Formats: sequence, C-alpha cells, structure tokens
Amino acid sequence: MEPEAQKRSKIRREYDENFEITPEYHASLPDVQNSGADGMEGANVPILQVGISGFRLPLSYVGPDGEDLCLETKVTGTVSLDADKKGINMSRIMRTFYDFKDETFSPEVLGKVLRVYKDRLDSREARLKTAFSYPMEQESLRSGLRGIQYYDCSFEGIIDLSDRFRQIVHFDFVYSSACPCASELSEHARDHRNLLAIPHSQRSRARVSVEIHPDKELSLLELRDLCLGALRTETQVMVRREDEQAFAELNGAYVKFVEDAARLLYEQLDDDSRIVDFRVVCSHFESLHSHDAVAVLCRGVDGGFRAEFEDFDNFNA
Repeated sequence: MEPEAQKRSKIRREYDENFEITPEYHASLPDVQNSGADGMEGANVPILQVGISGFRLPLSYVGPDGEDLCLETKVTGTVSLDADKKGINMSRIMRTFYDFKDETFSPEVLGKVLRVYKDRLDSREARLKTAFSYPMEQESLRSGLRGIQYYDCSFEGIIDLSDRFRQIVHFDFVYSSACPCASELSEHARDHRNLLAIPHSQRSRARVSVEIHPDKELSLLELRDLCLGALRTETQVMVRREDEQAFAELNGAYVKFVEDAARLLYEQLDDDSRIVDFRVVCSHFESLHSHDAVAVLCRGVDGGFRAEFEDFDNFNA
C-alpha cells in the first residue's frame, strides 16, 4: 500500500477548462444538504426561516408616472425547514428570481415568485422581500424648483402555514419635527424677557408597514401622499431662501412630538379601505438630547402586525 504522502503527491493542481459534466458524473456528486436527519448537526428541530439575504440584481418597478424604472434591488428570500431535513437548496431561490427578472415587480408578482420557490423547495412557509430606493419628483415649497427625493422601500410577501398570501409594503418617510415644548418655551422667553430663542427641530423618520387588501392596489406614490398628508413637514431637496423661510413656517404650523407623529399616521392609514393592517414606527433624532425619541403603533388586527421593538439603531438620519 502506498504511503499517504505519496497518494497526495499524485493529486494534480490545475484547472481543466475543457472538462465537461456528464449525467453520470453529475449523479455522482455528493448532495450534502439533502442527506436528511442522519447528517444533521445539533438539535433535531425545525427551522422557522432559512435562505438568502443581500442578493442583488436590477429589477423593474412601476414609476410614479406609470413608466418602468430599473432599480438596484436587495433580495431576502427564506423558507421553513422541517426537522427531518438537513438543509435547503439556496440556489433555487436565486434561480427563481432570474426566471422572473423581466417582470415588472409589485407585491402581486412577489406572490408568483414565492409560490414557485416554495414548491421547488418543498416548504410549508415562505417569505420574500425586495428592498430598493424609489425616486419621486418633489416641488419646492415656493420657488418652483424641482428635485428628486429618494424613498427607502421594500415589498414583502409571506405565505403562511395555512397557505395564505400576505402582501406588505414598507415605506420610509423622512420629515422634520419641531418640538412643541421648545416652541412654547421660546415664545415665553420672547414675551417675558424680550430674548430671542430658537426652538429645536430635527430630522425624523417614519417607517410605515402596510398590508394591502388582496383585491386592491396601493402605489408607492399614494403611500407617500398619505404620509405627507399626515406629517406635512417632509424634508426638502431643492431649496432657495424663500423655500427655507416657508419650511420654517411649516415647522411652526405643524409642531409635533414623536407621539403626535405616530398618531397622525395612524389616523391617516386607518381611514384607507385598501389597507388591511399597518404598523407605524417613528424615530426623532433629537437635536436637544443625546438620545432619540421613538414610538410604535399598529392597528391591532388578530394575527397581524405587532407593536414589537424595532432596531432603532438602524434608523439612519
């Protein structure tokens, strides 16, 4: 018998560009992820969700004027895994996306993608999220200038154990919040001591998550308008002096605590029949304090969104 060192010395170190896979060779390849419970490490328990995250590709979406927009998209796709299975074929999720890459994406199209890769992976549940930055034109308050505002958005699809499909849109709206308390204290200093005082305001972010009725549609433009109607003080893109003055007046007219912002959004979303359920997460990046002010609200539908703690550290100003 040859020594082990001699056996290793016979292994070639080269890449054969002309090597072709035959059906017989392909059948001989180890299939570790499908080895079942015998090859499993750790506890023999089901996994709630397993899959891919951070997979990027360009996808088409409907633009504000009905045109197709090609946007860089980050994809997260997962499925449930039974206790008797070692792993999933993750590449099937990516391959499914490439099968649909020429579609114009919407929450409804996500449902089609989910159905396909849920069946391909033989799973009970599946989830999918596409995250992208969506451009919309914004007109300045008084000068008439126009600029492009970008909104962080994501479409999410869920197929649960009962085979129910839920279509969800997540939308980030950035606004200015002037403190009502600081506003009153500033006026007090002027009235009682003839002193100029400036109330503090800060950039703030609302993350609105809405589950859309299966028979209805809600565009990103319409969702932006709902947020704007509730909060009014959206941050601006193109600004001249007259716009800056208008923005100061706007902040003075619509002062708000973080509690006010969350309730204003609740009021606006609760009146829309296209929305089955929703969650509102607000964070004010305080200019007075060295911490942020946060609030979470949800409609309270059975089996729907819960007012769980969000990772506010990821809420970038």
